[in-house]
Amino acid sequence: MFTCDICGELVASEQEMKTHLLLIHMENEVVCPFCKLSGINYDEMCFHIETAHFEQNENEKDLKKVNPLQHRTLDRKTEKENSHHYRMEVNEDVYSACASNDHSHSKAVSLKCKTFHSEDLTELREFQENRLNQSDLTEINESLSSIPECPFCGKLEACNENLETHVKKKHANLLDTPAEGQDQPFFECPICGLICTNYQILHEHIDLHLEEGHFEGINKGSNDLELAHQLQKEEDRQGMSERSRQEKEEFQKLQRQYGLDNSGGYKQQQLRNMEIEVHRGRMQPIEFHKRKADLLESLAFGIDDGKTRTSGIIEALYRHYQNEAREMRRVWLSTGVDHFYSSLGDKGWGCGYRNFQMLLSSLLQNDSYKDCLKDMSIPCIPKIQSMIEDAWKEGFDPQGASQLNNRLQGTRAWIGACEIYSLLTSLRLKCRIIDFHKPTGPLGTHPRLFDWILNYYSSGREGGPKVVCSSKPPIYLQHQGHSRTIIGIEERKNRTLCLLIFDPGCPSWEMQKLLKQDIEGTSLKQLWRFVGNLKHKQYQIVAVEGVLSPEEKIARMKASQIFTAERIP
Repeated sequence: MFTCDICGELVASEQEMKTHLLLIHMENEVVCPFCKLSGINYDEMCFHIETAHFEQNENEKDLKKVNPLQHRTLDRKTEKENSHHYRMEVNEDVYSACASNDHSHSKAVSLKCKTFHSEDLTELREFQENRLNQSDLTEINESLSSIPECPFCGKLEACNENLETHVKKKHANLLDTPAEGQDQPFFECPICGLICTNYQILHEHIDLHLEEGHFEGINKGSNDLELAHQLQKEEDRQGMSERSRQEKEEFQKLQRQYGLDNSGGYKQQQLRNMEIEVHRGRMQPIEFHKRKADLLESLAFGIDDGKTRTSGIIEALYRHYQNEAREMRRVWLSTGVDHFYSSLGDKGWGCGYRNFQMLLSSLLQNDSYKDCLKDMSIPCIPKIQSMIEDAWKEGFDPQGASQLNNRLQGTRAWIGACEIYSLLTSLRLKCRIIDFHKPTGPLGTHPRLFDWILNYYSSGREGGPKVVCSSKPPIYLQHQGHSRTIIGIEERKNRTLCLLIFDPGCPSWEMQKLLKQDIEGTSLKQLWRFVGNLKHKQYQIVAVEGVLSPEEKIARMKASQIFTAERIP
């Protein structure tokens, strides 16, 4: 058996030994198996082992002779553990000894190798390969043991004094012991958490992480400022995307709310809701087909079918206030008005159109407006949409037309005070649009609105009969989300005011209760609106006050290019 003097490996033949030396120690980096010294060539490593670790090497050989197989297993296990210990915990003593060896010891070894190997290098190789006899080896041991050797780095000195000086200079940190009560400083690896006792050791330990690629994830974000900018950009991008999504959803919600989502208009909603009624058993198929035929006929002629119309309520109220209502001081009523209730075709969005029908029903009964409204009947909702579009084409309210895409027919678009004003003015009706843009009383109330309506119906005159059926048409009242029609006002004995209002959301069968001979108080309550009942932030009214000449109509059309309303206060 042949034994490698560097790593202690046992091989069977000389040829295998040469192969082992070539592959393991000459082509790869040569590392001392005792102190991990590296960076020198094969000849220098042999000299280092024979001088610095001669006794250890001999003990290893003796042990292998006793039990080669067992020792080989233990030797590899020990070498593996020592290697792991060196890489992860980096023993400070060995590191310092080897680190001090890097420069001074390499020079010494180099010089000694030049002296020793230059004289008889061939002889040393033959000595290693042919296994010198025990007597020669003993002589070499005795000659080497007489030379002082550094216990830390294995450096040889000429005398003991030189060795002592060398140890004090090169390995002073290994000789010092921490004072009592003074803790030795520790340094923790920021990557794996390994505790090191020397900053230089920690630095090289971290370098190992970098070389092995463990720090790749953190290295990408090493530039904190760049990383912060990237995170901010990503956050901004996500924020913009979220805001865009919310704006789109809000816009679609508004489109659905105001009937601009291309889901069909009056006709489609009417047919769809009638089919639902049939499926629920609330309508017979025969009635469905009859009402569908009536609907198509009404749309063809552009006239309302009158199925949600209730007439004669003003006359019934006049009789009631004449005979009853002892708590009333005075009551003013408009001219005759018909109530129109929202049908299946416009439920949820048709209040503006139904209030226009109420207002128009009163104007058609007033002789003062027959000239500009001659041959006109109460139009159906699609016809009213067409009339508003015609007013836009004439040039009325271009901004409002643009907001509704210049189109109402076939949609469920809401209309408000501006569209009512444009339509009435296009019909040569003189009207005013007044904006009560903020509350004028406590708790968000609008007492100035009540005073204005009282002055409108009473014309500022005091005295007169208790119940006055004036020649004034009703007033269109708009607030956020809904509109109604004011048909009169009560003045109680305690001087409080109460508006009388027709609401298109009130069913026809409820309004018909007002036609009875003896009107119940509960039926009247659906008409009453006191000051404390109107608490929306803003109200707008449209009041008709006469007829326009063709010149006045053109002037008002031009003025509506930039639409402005009278503001109170």
